[in-house]
Amino acid sequence: MILSFSSDSPIASNLFVLKRNDGCFLLTLQDGDIINIDVTVYLNGYHGDTSRTYLCGEVDEPTKQLVKVTEECMLRGISACKHGVSFKAIGERISEHVNKYGYSVDPFIGHGVGTIFHSEPIIWHTYDYEPGFMVAGQTFTIEPTLSMGSTRCKVWDDGRTAITVDGSLNAQFEHTVLVTVNGAEILTKC
Repeated sequence: MILSFSSDSPIASNLFVLKRNDGCFLLTLQDGDIINIDVTVYLNGYHGDTSRTYLCGEVDEPTKQLVKVTEECMLRGISACKHGVSFKAIGERISEHVNKYGYSVDPFIGHGVGTIFHSEPIIWHTYDYEPGFMVAGQTFTIEPTLSMGSTRCKVWDDGRTAITVDGSLNAQFEHTVLVTVNGAEILTKC
């Protein structure tokens, strides 16, 4: 989960509780904040993983654009997926789009998902030199995280929550996809 707050948010009122299987997480949302909610599901022996960044109240235009471009990057990464295509194509599609806007891509990766939650393949969201080609039937996540500033992140003691070290806003979108001969099917789309 990646939490983003505007730099002037005091995190002092409007208590928000997020329940997780390992306890509760308390935070305050203010007008203008954005928050990413990452949901995982385990059903009939298989995992699913999806996330979305939400706008809280009145959000300024630069923040709205960050969120919009992040979702577009995820969709562009998905559009690169097809049997026989190099995994590098995902990061290339995302990088080509994000470079138009000057955002940074945080160093978090997508991952294989199925009967095991985090598995191969590793999916980079930037230009990379990892070998390998997509195969029909593979399932994995595409989950780019874009930042208005630094890509350096600090992971909290829970081992799951990350914030940018310079306090800049970031946004993330994620879907689990199934590679097909003709492209990709989004498995976590509602």
